[in-house]
Amino acid sequence: MTSIDPAEIAKFEAMAAEWWDLNGKFRPLHLMNPLRLDYIADQIAAEFGRDRRGLRPFEGLRVLDIGCGGGLVSEPMARLGAEVVGADATEVNIGVARAHADQQGLEIDYRATTAEALADAAEVFDVVLALEIVEHVADPAAFVATCQRLVRPGGLVIVSTLNRTARSFGAAILGAEWIMRWLPRGTHDWARFITPDELAAKAERAGLVVADRRGMVFNPITFGWRLSDRDLSVNYILTARRL
Repeated sequence: MTSIDPAEIAKFEAMAAEWWDLNGKFRPLHLMNPLRLDYIADQIAAEFGRDRRGLRPFEGLRVLDIGCGGGLVSEPMARLGAEVVGADATEVNIGVARAHADQQGLEIDYRATTAEALADAAEVFDVVLALEIVEHVADPAAFVATCQRLVRPGGLVIVSTLNRTARSFGAAILGAEWIMRWLPRGTHDWARFITPDELAAKAERAGLVVADRRGMVFNPITFGWRLSDRDLSVNYILTARRL
């Protein structure tokens, strides 16, 4: 069994050369990344008792960035001292990620593989990151269950995705794809977006306990992002723990 959807893979293969172009098709992710990384680092530091002020606070932790793309999150995690495995089903994404990490002098274990293959190989991690990927997989429930298999007891699974609301259709599809043209039309399918309650239910059925969930709110005037405890209507991020 695999969560890979070939049509979704093809979309990202076509854009792979632009992963590190700050003004290219992945501009929305570059704008979101500082907030997303800050949240992730806070969750990891709190769970494992690490001081973020240290030079390499996540030394000794093994982190999986599943659906890593060009490495936008894998690289900062490596700089924070984690042993990072960046996995993506798209060979061309992995090629871009490896080349960029080499240029930065970073050692990251990039692999062209799937979450299921890693789980079948009995790979285990302290933290599993699944960022902006669950809305693109063939079976979200099975994918979340695979993430649970990949994280050790006491470890974290952190998922970010898009809510299925009228506001998310306006922002992610009408706004980002049709009006701003940051992404090609058809990059997202609103019907595949997942509500926070649906994602939490999938996590709990898989044997995870939801520890936190926050909205990530975009300001179209300042082009900045902020976390919100209340507004999860478009982008949101969820942390779950394997007991």
